[in-house]
Amino acid sequence: MKNKIKYIAFFILIVGIFFSWNIFGPTISAPKEKYFLLKTESNFSEVKESLIEKGIIKSTIFFDLLTTLIKYPEHIKPGRYEIADNSSLFKLVRMLNAGQQSPVRFVITKLRTKEDFASKIASNFEIDSLTAIQFLLSNDSLANYQLDTNTVMSIIIPNSYFFWWNSSMQKIMSRLKTQHDYFWEGRRMESAKKLGLNELQVYIIGSIIEEETNAESDKGKIASVYINRLNKGMKLEADPTVKYAMRNFSLTRIMHEHLKYLSPYNTYQITGLPPGPICTPSISTIDAVLESPKTDYIFFVAKPDFSGYSNFSNNYSKHLENAKLYQKALDTYLSKTENSNR
Repeated sequence: MKNKIKYIAFFILIVGIFFSWNIFGPTISAPKEKYFLLKTESNFSEVKESLIEKGIIKSTIFFDLLTTLIKYPEHIKPGRYEIADNSSLFKLVRMLNAGQQSPVRFVITKLRTKEDFASKIASNFEIDSLTAIQFLLSNDSLANYQLDTNTVMSIIIPNSYFFWWNSSMQKIMSRLKTQHDYFWEGRRMESAKKLGLNELQVYIIGSIIEEETNAESDKGKIASVYINRLNKGMKLEADPTVKYAMRNFSLTRIMHEHLKYLSPYNTYQITGLPPGPICTPSISTIDAVLESPKTDYIFFVAKPDFSGYSNFSNNYSKHLENAKLYQKALDTYLSKTENSNR
């Protein structure tokens, strides 16, 4: 009788250890991508299938047991969950049940087009690129943010943002709008007014400068050229706007035929600013516009030493002189490059 009790106790102990190991032991494996993505409207079967497919759990027996006890199948919460290697099934189920997802760090630097933005959204969130671009191409949707299909990219202040993976387009845009409004309130708005510009105009000028140069010390002077041209009613004649208008960002040399391309974004064809930005300028470039010096510069052209800096002038004859020096240097460089490639 005593031996029988011992065997029963031993059996209960083994079963207890088995259950404890499978529920509280380090049985969870982190997927290669580290995160478990649980889509909106996923059902319980799909959750289990995905966990097995990703190799996070090896069996659903104990998962079924735990989740049934807490009625998880009735309250599935979509999201992006960070899976710790060698974690326990208990911790996994508790995390999923509580909806303790990990935020997405959404880093926006330079983007050129709405399609670029839609693609970046699709690569970071549950939203697919088609849904994103349809939203960005809808004036009805954008009206809620005081935007249209030309100005929509101006809502973006390049920075790092944190969102939930299953955030909607509305939530993403609302967060960007909040940051946009915070960025412009106060001193930046006052600086824009002193220049006779609004925030959209500053942003558009900044976007052209962002594509013109990487030379930080030249950005303010280039801004002064464009502002002076605007004030004089002159065409901006900015080469980057031609590339944007043609959607040909690989152009390394703007030729005469390119200048004839008809588009409201081609500043060789229109007077004033294009209807929207041609990229998302950095904060430092926006500030360079706002802090641009007062000059009488009307022209600028790249220096012939290819340093990335520009020569500035206030009369056309001097500009032609500078342009010829650069053109000569460029022709020599291209000729050497062609010869070396033969």
